[in-house]
Amino acid sequence: MFDDTQNKIIHATMELVMERGYTATTTKDIASRAGINECTIFRKFKGKKEIILSAMTLPEWNPCLRKEDFSYCGELEKDLLSFSRVYMRKVTPEMVKISMGLRTPELFPDTADKILEIPRVFKEVLTDYFQEMYEKGMLASNHVESMAMTVLSMNFGFVFLRASFGGKLTELEQEQYITDSVRMFVSGICKRL
Repeated sequence: MFDDTQNKIIHATMELVMERGYTATTTKDIASRAGINECTIFRKFKGKKEIILSAMTLPEWNPCLRKEDFSYCGELEKDLLSFSRVYMRKVTPEMVKISMGLRTPELFPDTADKILEIPRVFKEVLTDYFQEMYEKGMLASNHVESMAMTVLSMNFGFVFLRASFGGKLTELEQEQYITDSVRMFVSGICKRL
């Protein structure tokens, strides 16, 4: 889709956006990081914004979360563990840093929908799942959207804090967090027999 020079430019741009944010990243910095002449950027792209929008089409810079990524067996704990692992495998701290770097006012109107697509897909998967589990009599409550937002927030919160602070806030490893949080959540929503 993109030639080698365009890929170098995209890679350099996204690295710099993760490190500095969109506004602080200049085409001069991009050229230096990519090992090219600054005017080459403008031969390959209209400008910094076009580079970002191009990068967002590539899987290495976009988690590309899809409903098809999630499968389940009908056992709450196993399913939510699986959902959380898929989410955190795709929505990494690096992806969160990119997302934060793309929230600048001059860029956000063009990137907001693409950024929102990730939590929207996860929320829809979870909402549909919880609705099905409620209809099967496995859940004590039919507040499926609240449950979906709780699981989404649990997962995003952990990744966001890792992206922001590394291991300074907690030494919990990702898998331990997933296991513990899912177990506690499931014990709170299961229908008691």
